[in-house]
Amino acid sequence: MEYVFRFANPGDLAGLIELESQCFSHDRLSARSFQWMLSRAHACLLVAEAGGTLRGYALLLFHRGTSLARLYSLAIAPSARGHGVGALLLASAEKQALAHDCAYVRLEVRTDNRAAIALYERSGYRQFAVLNDYYQDHGNALRLEKRIAQHRATGARQVPYYQQTTDFTCGPACLLMAMAALQPQRKVERREEIQLWREATTVFMTAGHGGCSPQGLALAAWRRGFHVCLQVSVEGPLFLNGVRSEHKKALMRLVHDEFCEQLRHSDIEQVRAHPFNLAKVLSDGGQPVVLISSYRLTHSKAPHWVIVTDCDEDFVYLHDPDIDHSQHRSALDCQHMPVSHADFQRMCCFGASKLRASVIIYRRAA
Repeated sequence: MEYVFRFANPGDLAGLIELESQCFSHDRLSARSFQWMLSRAHACLLVAEAGGTLRGYALLLFHRGTSLARLYSLAIAPSARGHGVGALLLASAEKQALAHDCAYVRLEVRTDNRAAIALYERSGYRQFAVLNDYYQDHGNALRLEKRIAQHRATGARQVPYYQQTTDFTCGPACLLMAMAALQPQRKVERREEIQLWREATTVFMTAGHGGCSPQGLALAAWRRGFHVCLQVSVEGPLFLNGVRSEHKKALMRLVHDEFCEQLRHSDIEQVRAHPFNLAKVLSDGGQPVVLISSYRLTHSKAPHWVIVTDCDEDFVYLHDPDIDHSQHRSALDCQHMPVSHADFQRMCCFGASKLRASVIIYRRAA
């Protein structure tokens, strides 16, 4: 039987739904989900067709501003199994990931799906995590990854992942991860996430609760016994342009002035040089928490904190504490996200003032 591998189109919807019913008993994609993937998602949907019938599909999701692709689903009709269709679809998906400048493909697979696991392992995927109670029927999942653009990984330090628990605690979540990376015995708890926010918040930002300023985060880390280097490229209180109320602006200025007064009574190193030498910071034992514009990740123009976990000659790797489920992201997609150095430098430039800010923490010498 001759197979044709091509991009899916809206006319394939009925065949895709039929494949879902044949291949999966739980966690099926709906017609609405397929329509969204075909028309709006930052995705690639490939199909294998033979005799005018769909015999399989591979759904690949991309994430703006990163070099990571996620194989969201791979389905092969029972009648087509054993003929190499899955391997060919997987190879086609990897080619599309490379065409989108991706360095990695990641996926989840049921621990009891031995045939699929064998396919992925033959194709070079390696397990790096286990997710308990992941599927609707409480089944467990393996997380697998393949580097499709080969280059040397350099990082030896393990940076734990922590998901922010509110819309406004990205900075504290990153600081928790940074402190735990430097002190592996340190507990990462929500209680401290909220306490860090209370210490570092700017009170107001664009809407709702305020995020955290670099000055506030630097002071919070310093109080916990770390040596801190604070890098901010502009002077004065930040994020005022997103606040209309003069009363709120006045409060933000008051908070900023108090942070500056506390900084004067600390040994926090303050510099304005940007961009910093990331490889040297990491090799010297620093753990950078960096302010970015989230536009390249979610198309939302908002300041957002991420933590750098590693870098090499091709990529900077990030933990993003914000898991945006509306964008079909999972914790898998938010850990060690590979971003090209050029994209990283663009991310790190926020707003009309071209603000660059980072908080780098180090262990103190004994």
